[in-house]
Amino acid sequence: MSERLAAAALLGTSLLLGGCSGPMSSLQPGGPSAQAGAWMWWGMFGFFTLVLVAVIVLWLHAMRRDPGEVSDREAQREQNRWVIGGGLILPTLSIVVILAVGIPLGQRMLPLPPADGEVVRIDVTAHQWWWEVSYPDTGIVLKDQLHIPAGVPVDLRLTSNDVIHAFWVPRLGGKMDMFPGRTNILRLEADHPGVYHGSCSEFCGRGHAHMQFTVEAHEPDGYQAWLTEMQADD
Repeated sequence: MSERLAAAALLGTSLLLGGCSGPMSSLQPGGPSAQAGAWMWWGMFGFFTLVLVAVIVLWLHAMRRDPGEVSDREAQREQNRWVIGGGLILPTLSIVVILAVGIPLGQRMLPLPPADGEVVRIDVTAHQWWWEVSYPDTGIVLKDQLHIPAGVPVDLRLTSNDVIHAFWVPRLGGKMDMFPGRTNILRLEADHPGVYHGSCSEFCGRGHAHMQFTVEAHEPDGYQAWLTEMQADD
């Protein structure tokens, strides 16, 4: 019976994790910010899976064992041990571990000054139901598409023209809410050239489902060539 349960659990886990892939999967990171988020997710998944297995094993043991003759005082003492261990010590240790790992990983997602080089700035304004993308001092304005250099940090200055939206490119970083009259900064970076898909992750009206966009990462030389070409066309 235990072997069947283990096989069923393994099959179920495989089926669930099989859905964690694709162009909108944050578990297939394409940049340092998304990589930090993926590490955090997998770490929490592994840790709490171990906790779940341990709880199930203890539960099965409690159901099957013969407690024998136990006095009320001994029973109370044993109960106190489990309450303190499982209700206080385990949650406290879990929170400490998550914070110890999560704070450094979360810092990697902040728009901090880079150790070397410069940060590319792009302004993004959300509308119902499209994205306005502008490159300061170039005159370049795009719709529903961003072009960035690969391997270079990019700061997106995000705002909204009407209602609350949320900018999200799962394979490059976390999401950021966009509010009318307020500008938030999101740091993105792509490890390699390619096309990454994004969407609005905040319900913003009847056209929300179609509020999609793409981020195309170029080699640095290719990005400069693209900027030159776009400015020439203007």
